[in-house]
Amino acid sequence: MRLSGRIAAAMEIIDNMAVRHRPVSLALRDWGQANRFAGSKDRAAIGNLVYDVVRRRASHAHAMQSDSGRALVLSVMVRDWGQSVEQLNAAFAEDKFAPDTISASEQKLLNKKKPLAGASDHIKANLPEWLVPAFKKSFGKNWVEQSEALSLRPPLDMRVNTLKSDTKKVQKSLERFSPALTVIAASGLRIAPSVRDERTPNVQVNEAFLKGGMEIQDEGSQIVSALCAPMPGAQVLDYCAGAGGKTLALAALMQNKGQLFAHDTDRNRLAPIFDRLKRAGVRNVQVRGPQPGSMDNLVAKMDKVVVDAPCTGTGTWRRHPGAKWRLSETQLQKRVGEQAEILDKAGEFVVPGGELVYITCSLLPEENHQQVEAFIKRSRIFFPIDIEARWNEVFPKAKQKPLFDGLGATLSPLTTGTDGFYISLLKKKDKSTP
Repeated sequence: MRLSGRIAAAMEIIDNMAVRHRPVSLALRDWGQANRFAGSKDRAAIGNLVYDVVRRRASHAHAMQSDSGRALVLSVMVRDWGQSVEQLNAAFAEDKFAPDTISASEQKLLNKKKPLAGASDHIKANLPEWLVPAFKKSFGKNWVEQSEALSLRPPLDMRVNTLKSDTKKVQKSLERFSPALTVIAASGLRIAPSVRDERTPNVQVNEAFLKGGMEIQDEGSQIVSALCAPMPGAQVLDYCAGAGGKTLALAALMQNKGQLFAHDTDRNRLAPIFDRLKRAGVRNVQVRGPQPGSMDNLVAKMDKVVVDAPCTGTGTWRRHPGAKWRLSETQLQKRVGEQAEILDKAGEFVVPGGELVYITCSLLPEENHQQVEAFIKRSRIFFPIDIEARWNEVFPKAKQKPLFDGLGATLSPLTTGTDGFYISLLKKKDKSTP
């Protein structure tokens, strides 16, 4: 496909999403199935274009005074991909499948020097307006910049599995993609975000991945796993293990020593963990599913319980930008209720004097600081551990730091160069606690 054909396809997909209220991934999948002539490079370029529209939909719509697929895609092509109106019109003129030539009124909007003049802050931030108070509470004066950073393309991060390999070996196996060492995480590698129509490398076909030498994992997820500080030989419970990303990281930190229990209430989410554990060479994990009685013998026996709680996922908007525009207050309140129930239950498994680690990939105070604060008051037997002291202990040379709020730490694309995460460390009272 020519550039003009890719642009026309992106316009069609954006309009289809608006009419049918469909997630980006499904809209792209269905278009690809209906247009099998499109090659992998075509699909990647169209996908990049559609995702770039969704990431900054509000600001592009304001700049073009329209939220049609045509207006949004043209705005991305000029403002984000660096194409001029003249280049686009020349491309359109050579292809019978191209969109209509850019009109004089469209050209005026596309060439406007200050496209966001007069725009509200939430439009500049590409943030749903109802979330502005929450972002202000989380980030203060620079909430707009924090939200803007969530609208950029993400890098591809990997965690080297130290049970099977080391950073130098994995980096060498991926050298054609120029991976760099992560800035904070000790065993991480990063491939820079793609630009324009570039494809993100498929590292899952690389020998290092196939042999279990590395996992795809955002640096932020690696960081919060390290802050759990699970000691080799300890008894640890990953209470919301899901597909096992953090379970694998915790097992490597424990050097395959001690016992790590991976639990989830959803069998489907838990299903991939078995193959992942085998490939990674993990031997100290027991998987405990949702069947009645499966967790009874772990009550009050765990040195650490890690709760990677289900949340709104606001910290992952770089990777899932469509979720930003679908999130509702009802969904948020549902998640807050689920988190409270999970914390209450997970706390029962912590041994007196042990730690409860609460993690979300959210940037909303209702799911983070406020949730932890309410749990502390409700439980009366958990109190916060100094998260900043733990950070300095685990990452003594890190130049970038998260935002500390007294109960936890917030990672974000702007502060730590990672996806958004929140982590709080809590200790359970024992007989020696006043």
